[in-house]
Amino acid sequence: MPNYVVPRCYISRSLIGLARFFRVASPTCYSILSEHLKNQRIDEAKELFERIPSPNIYLCTKMIAGYAENLRNVISWTSVISGLDQYGRSDEALLIFKKMLDFFIEPTSSTFASVITACANARDLGLGSEIHACVVKLGYLYDTYVTASLITLYANCMHMDDSSKVFSERLHINIVVWTSLLTGYGLNYKHKEALKVFGDMIRIGLLPNQSSFTSALNSSCEMESIDLGKEIHGVAVKLGLNTDSFVGNSLVVLYSKCGNINDGLIAFKEIPEKNIVSWNSIIVGCAQHGFGNWALTLFAQMVRSRADMDDITFTGLLAACSHSGMLEKGRRLFQYIPQSSSIEVTLEHYSCMVDILCRSGKLNEAEDLVKSMPMRPNLSIWLALLSGCKKHLNLELAERAAENVFHLDPNCSAAYVLLSNIYAFSGRWNDVARVRGNMRRRGNTKQPGCSWVNQKGIRHTFLSGDTSHPLSDGIYEKLEWLTEKLKEYGYVPDQRYALHDVEDEQKEVLLSYHSERLAICFALITTHGSAITVMKNLRVCGDCHSAIKLIAKIVDREIIVRDSSRFHHFRDGFCSCSDYW
Repeated sequence: MPNYVVPRCYISRSLIGLARFFRVASPTCYSILSEHLKNQRIDEAKELFERIPSPNIYLCTKMIAGYAENLRNVISWTSVISGLDQYGRSDEALLIFKKMLDFFIEPTSSTFASVITACANARDLGLGSEIHACVVKLGYLYDTYVTASLITLYANCMHMDDSSKVFSERLHINIVVWTSLLTGYGLNYKHKEALKVFGDMIRIGLLPNQSSFTSALNSSCEMESIDLGKEIHGVAVKLGLNTDSFVGNSLVVLYSKCGNINDGLIAFKEIPEKNIVSWNSIIVGCAQHGFGNWALTLFAQMVRSRADMDDITFTGLLAACSHSGMLEKGRRLFQYIPQSSSIEVTLEHYSCMVDILCRSGKLNEAEDLVKSMPMRPNLSIWLALLSGCKKHLNLELAERAAENVFHLDPNCSAAYVLLSNIYAFSGRWNDVARVRGNMRRRGNTKQPGCSWVNQKGIRHTFLSGDTSHPLSDGIYEKLEWLTEKLKEYGYVPDQRYALHDVEDEQKEVLLSYHSERLAICFALITTHGSAITVMKNLRVCGDCHSAIKLIAKIVDREIIVRDSSRFHHFRDGFCSCSDYW
């Protein structure tokens, strides 16, 4: 059975104007259009429809129904089904398929592939399963595109075992089928399995396409495995696909999120046709690493190239200003959004601006901004204000911000922890106990701080004071050595960050066993010479920040730490954040 390719010209003719929803057209147009369709005058109906400047949803629906009733063959029906699905109207595509069956039009393999894809996009597992049964009965199961569509259907509906079963029913040598399985595993957060599929493709000599590389690189990124990502990058270079915009964008995100912004910039420069995703990815990447001037320079290039920009562009730029301490540039950018572009100021933009003001010590101005917002402040905005109060120890404002957070979400554990830490920093241990007691009564628990190092696709995770790792003896031996070296370099623990009402000596021990220090010691005994990259689920504490600056100098290696806020690049006793963290 032949696989029909959907004629784009047909789709554009038959569906033209369908995206122009919720506009107004006169009742006369509706009557004339209905008359043309009733008498099977499709060409006249199409001509009238195309002349209507603002067809509403009723006219659009009438036009679709008219086409459906007058389509002459299965190719036309399949074209409309596929076209509707491609335009994001999968539910309507499925209705057209049901209407096609009412007219006793026999589907082909191409029809089934299009309909199953529509089921996948609509997450309609019930109908998709019924069609799967029909496909088996009619002998279309082994059609390449039907198989690929079925794999995607079950993957989109989070039934990855069924996707795997469909794939395993025969030996496939088609890249579309393999890529569907690879992408499906990634969609279901089974990134290790996804990369195994990619490796199997290479081993059997099946050349990946741009979609294969994009999915594999995304899985590497989610696993935070720059080692595996570099191997995939190498294959892409050999096949000449590293400069493809989709592959290039994925490389930018991979390197940026895994701590190597320099390679991210190289990957960005190698993309010959940069789109909005390319520009946003590198700007956001620079923001995450605290390279605000780089982000602004790239934005200037983006403007000169006349590239489109959106709200994500400005969110990245404002975040870059926040992480680089650029108060005035942040203010100008925030004012630029509504004045010089068609982009509306969003809650995310306000949240970034509040963060910029708070980090610069402008807490009252930040509160005034929140009060003057044209929309209701959300949780992230109040948390940004509360976090700023921690940095500058403004208890009065912290309590007001926390009150607003609890009004929106009485169980917000982040707010309880921030407020408790602010009280602890101020030595108000009774208030610390009260906040922690309220937290326990609500059943909330503080997220334990943990750090991890990824090596060759394996994550090595550490909690504070952790002794569970097989190399714990070596880790603590290295930690003791570092502790002595730190003292020689004049390091004095900042006991405020212990956050517990205990003796000073015990506070120093608690600080020295923080998870990021254990992760660094693990990397020191298992690697040599290269940069050390540590990931952390919470913000790095001020004491560890000071200690790691010295550790990087002691061991003469770059140490990159990504916490819940940003990347810190430690080298020769300095940090890329300039202590503006």
